[in-house]
Amino acid sequence: MKAMIFAAGLGTRLKPLTDHMPKALVPVGGRPLLDIVIERLCRAGFDDIVINVHHFADMIEERVRGEESERVSNRTPVRATLAERSGARIRLSDERKQLLETGGGIRHARPLLQDAERFLIHNVDILSNANLTAFWEAGKNQAATLLVSPRETQRYLLFDDTMRLVGWTNVKTGEVRSPYPNLNADKCHRLAFSGIHQMSTSLFPLMDEWPEKFSIIDFYLSICHQQPIYGYQQPNLRLMDVGKLDTLAEAEKFLEDTIIK
Repeated sequence: MKAMIFAAGLGTRLKPLTDHMPKALVPVGGRPLLDIVIERLCRAGFDDIVINVHHFADMIEERVRGEESERVSNRTPVRATLAERSGARIRLSDERKQLLETGGGIRHARPLLQDAERFLIHNVDILSNANLTAFWEAGKNQAATLLVSPRETQRYLLFDDTMRLVGWTNVKTGEVRSPYPNLNADKCHRLAFSGIHQMSTSLFPLMDEWPEKFSIIDFYLSICHQQPIYGYQQPNLRLMDVGKLDTLAEAEKFLEDTIIK
């Protein structure tokens, strides 16, 4: 099972920490966010993981390939890599030259992803109690599946009664975007995106005409009338975006209170 972790972002909301390290290595409860997400993926059965890198890419590369913790073998300290500890194959998709946004980042990683029928995508700064195994099973016959919830926000994805994606709205501005010209947003189910989704590799050819940098949500919205893209809700989903300094202490408590260990 294959997964991709979005870890290339600048982490501007976590400054000044991210002046010296990538967001992916910001610690929560004594462990980097990257380690937490990788361990969660591995527990759900994902054994082939791609990580995109840009901001302080060398530090993430060092973390993956030469973790600072030591093992003792014949009394000789040996560096244990994060890949060794997790048991997963971990590879990097290099965006050092240019940050490519979410859609561009996925397309750039295509050579590392396209040998599978589908793959899961997980933002590195998202903590949750999501049942990734159940979510993976739910999306096996779909072009893309997005983990969503009814949490309050300004921007929502719009779904019909079958939970098929039909549009997007900003409730503050009233903006609605959809490939359906007469869509009535008030009759749709409004749900917030979690930063966790899965995509079939059959969608890669449809990205060929897109610019180098683009949003994966923009891509999904452009094809949802032609491709089976659905939302998935997990009962009692708890989710936290570790995006600001004042959320770090709250994030540690979140880890203690959820199934994430």
